[in-house]
Amino acid sequence: MSESSEMPTVTGAFGQKPTLTFPDDDAPAGLQVTVLHEGDGELVEAGDSVAVHYLGQVWDGQVFDNSYDRGQPLTFQVGVGMVIRGWDEGLTDQRVGSRLLLSIPSEYGYGDRGVPQAGIKGGDTLVFVSDIMGKLG
Repeated sequence: MSESSEMPTVTGAFGQKPTLTFPDDDAPAGLQVTVLHEGDGELVEAGDSVAVHYLGQVWDGQVFDNSYDRGQPLTFQVGVGMVIRGWDEGLTDQRVGSRLLLSIPSEYGYGDRGVPQAGIKGGDTLVFVSDIMGKLG
């Protein structure tokens, strides 16, 4: 894998379902977090409960889940193992109102087992666009 690996291009506004365009390169190594739009809200810290709209897609593959079509963000406690490690690490220390692009290698996602019923094979790199809508409580 080369150092020139690029992240996908994202179109769409914060809070709206995004569209991803993937480069010809393979997925970059390691957890990659790109702030597409920095919010000006509170900082998200480990243990905080947050509401996040997201679109999840296998690298250069199919969308496997998104909250935008359901019209309801996912709420969870970040940094405590309730979600995949890539989200726990990628969303911590970001601001409410931010749109993030995360490239999550399998070891920070679903590992060698994947989630076959969702179309995620073992070893797949996952890409999420995550909009931090707010902190709860």
